[in-house]
Amino acid sequence: MPSIDEQVEILMSGAEYGDPQIKENMTRELRERLIESEKTGRPLKVYCGYDPRTSDLHLGHTITMRKLRQFQDFGHDVTFLVGTFTSLIGDPSDKDKARDQLTREQVEENARTYAEQAFKILDRERTRVRFNDEWLSTLDFADIIRLASNFTVQQFLVRENFKKRLDAGEPIYLHEMFYGLMQGYDAVAQETDVQVGGQDQLFNILVAGRKLQEAMGQRPQVAIIMGESLPGTDGEIKMSKSLGNHIPILSEPFDMFGKVMSVPDKALLIYHKLLLGWTPQQLADLKNGLETGVLHPNTEKMRLARTLVSIFHSPEAAEAAQKKWDEVFRSHGGLPTDMPQEVLSSEERVVDILRRLNMVASGGEAKRLMEQKGIRLNELPVTDPQAVITRDMLPAVLQVGKRKFVRLVSPTDGK
Repeated sequence: MPSIDEQVEILMSGAEYGDPQIKENMTRELRERLIESEKTGRPLKVYCGYDPRTSDLHLGHTITMRKLRQFQDFGHDVTFLVGTFTSLIGDPSDKDKARDQLTREQVEENARTYAEQAFKILDRERTRVRFNDEWLSTLDFADIIRLASNFTVQQFLVRENFKKRLDAGEPIYLHEMFYGLMQGYDAVAQETDVQVGGQDQLFNILVAGRKLQEAMGQRPQVAIIMGESLPGTDGEIKMSKSLGNHIPILSEPFDMFGKVMSVPDKALLIYHKLLLGWTPQQLADLKNGLETGVLHPNTEKMRLARTLVSIFHSPEAAEAAQKKWDEVFRSHGGLPTDMPQEVLSSEERVVDILRRLNMVASGGEAKRLMEQKGIRLNELPVTDPQAVITRDMLPAVLQVGKRKFVRLVSPTDGK
């Protein structure tokens, strides 16, 4: 087992608070907890929460999961918390407007496979899975008043996202402030020692969680706030399903392989750092190799894609995905020979075809891809959201990105 100092260095790696003093305090508190744990033999209670706003987790979520896994490997008690109650509201932390509220049925359906997805990173035998409606659904109005009395309205309004909306004259709904209270109560209900989260959770963990624990007579938890977010497949914006730039954990091997291959070269370093946990020296070697031309971006990207598919599927699946990739994009001039075929019986908008065939998640994603010249008809970019395909244009090949193809044919050709 590594020494306490070595454990602290590993567990605090990647943590950032925007304030050196806060980081120093959290490091000191973590060291104290680890020393006590070693003396008493009681493992630390550590958790991270994941709201099932959608049905799948993506690679961006695995950053906090890997931090939980580090705690597991040091023998601590890790809880994967599914926010079945908090997700009814939705975290407003990084949003410029109120989220749509989900129904309990939507949340339950989305949460159904969350634990199985988490076990791609976490140790199944050493992971406690809990759902926060277990304690949040039992609170009555008096409880809410008691919890709310620990905070001022000003504490919430100075948060960056609320402040921007206030300055812009955008509405801030009262129920959005409850989210911080509920997440803070998650820490109280579990009597946690450590909570892990991303930068967008800084207030909820460092302020709400610690303050409520202290008010309830508990020792405030140590906050491990991960400093960097994984950019999406655009290489720029934080990975998010709502933006369509995500790579789901449950992606099919070839789809995951292809999406990693579509990531811009400039994101290679941060993908290796956040998804594979590469050391500063490994990252320096990769950067130097790419800059000097010793390493080729495509080769390194392919190696990354194979590694990730191996992690989330199997080495055999990774090998098959690369073989298919080679066949599609090296042997056949970019067009697969086994693409699916769809009969088009009447004229139809390109956007509607893509949505109907589940080649895009939404009309908004289709329009965004068109702006990036990511949708092609017979290898020519489609940039007009109102573009229509008529029967006299058939047969035709419709392509989304580098991986999705469909051959459109007329009823006669389709026989």
